[in-house]
Amino acid sequence: MIALLQNLAVAITGSGNIKVTLILILFGMMIAGLVLGQELAFVLGGTGVIVGAIAMGDSGVTIAMTKIYDQMQSYSMVAIPMFVLMANFLTHSKVADGLFESVRYLFGPVKGGLGLSVILVSTVFAATTGIVGASVVTMGMLSLPILLRSGYKPSLACGMVCAGGSLGILIPPSIMLVSMGSYAEVSVGKIFFAAIVPGLCLSLGYIIYIMIVTRIHPDWGPAMSEEELAQMPLKQRITGSLINLIPPLILIFAVLGSIFGGIATPTEAAGVGAFFALILAIFYRQFSLKMLYESLIDTAKTTAMVFIILFGAAAFTGVFMSLDGGQIIQNWVLGMGIGKWGAFAIMMIIVFILGCFIDWLGIVMIVFPIFLPIMDYFGFDRLWLVAVTATLLQTCFMTPPFGFALFYVKGILPGDVKIQEVYKGVIPFILIIIAVTVMCAVFPQVVMWLPNTMAAGA
Repeated sequence: MIALLQNLAVAITGSGNIKVTLILILFGMMIAGLVLGQELAFVLGGTGVIVGAIAMGDSGVTIAMTKIYDQMQSYSMVAIPMFVLMANFLTHSKVADGLFESVRYLFGPVKGGLGLSVILVSTVFAATTGIVGASVVTMGMLSLPILLRSGYKPSLACGMVCAGGSLGILIPPSIMLVSMGSYAEVSVGKIFFAAIVPGLCLSLGYIIYIMIVTRIHPDWGPAMSEEELAQMPLKQRITGSLINLIPPLILIFAVLGSIFGGIATPTEAAGVGAFFALILAIFYRQFSLKMLYESLIDTAKTTAMVFIILFGAAAFTGVFMSLDGGQIIQNWVLGMGIGKWGAFAIMMIIVFILGCFIDWLGIVMIVFPIFLPIMDYFGFDRLWLVAVTATLLQTCFMTPPFGFALFYVKGILPGDVKIQEVYKGVIPFILIIIAVTVMCAVFPQVVMWLPNTMAAGA
């Protein structure tokens, strides 16, 4: 029966090399499943198991299951539910509410000041959540009604909320960085180091853009009126900003400081962060049994979603590598004669295009098994490669037609603001992400400086 299926596979693809044929079928089935709208986890896992059975019979299924079991044994994966729980506790604690209220009055006299407040608060909030959904929804609900009421251009308001909220997946701690580090077999702590500077560069780029565009078009981001500013004296704005900044800074120091100081592993630090976020919820008088129940349920749902995709991808990757897929594609890329930077450019283009259709986890699980061996052959540093890829993956939340942040924001907007305004608003921010990614590629020290500095001081 297996031989019959193999012969049929060769006949369908017209290739005499059975492994090449099976790899083509593997990716063909995956693309077909995604186009038909099936869930990514089941597309990857099902495709891997089916093609594994065709290629190797019972051994192919065993390989897929073994890879899933290996993924289940990854200790660093324990950090994911802890970081998700921390994000849920923080979202319910409303830490960002008071901070945004103070900061928006602090920058209110400046043209585009409310936009600057959105990016600054989003940057701080990103370092305490690690989940885009929580960041975008929280900042959207806090800022969008105020931005639109203040006369901000709807597309600009939507773009800055999408861009600022998406920083939550890049600036550590981040479940994306944990997943990427585990898969690429790179220290999660080092990836946290490597992602900080690119994340801050993105934040700075957003701020510069808002300042420039509101200077050129003052009506796109007007300053707050004197009457509104009078509601909060300058001294109260400054003290309020500082006071509301202290709790998230303590949390950031507790999580990242313990990792960077070598006191705790990322997994242990995630547990500390979740516990401290719970303390903040109690401190801000937001704790209740209902809040605890909702946080735990949301954490279970998100964690289950991430893990089932990881398990499906593990089965897919195990079969792909067993068919010598990495070596076959490496030989194909080398045969093109495009060199190391050509191969890198192809990888980045594929990441960007896939970001228009699927989320970051699916992209990582599809692209990494194909391109990591090729990048290793060309001598690229995996830590640098993961950080640069993570920077570009910011676009997958904002690229139409299926960027998650676009729909989070549209769900918050009043009905008279169309989705086209959201699409237009994110384009400049997508270009900034691409520019920062190119900068990280051309100047590797942007990514590597902090990890190297911390390693030297250890």
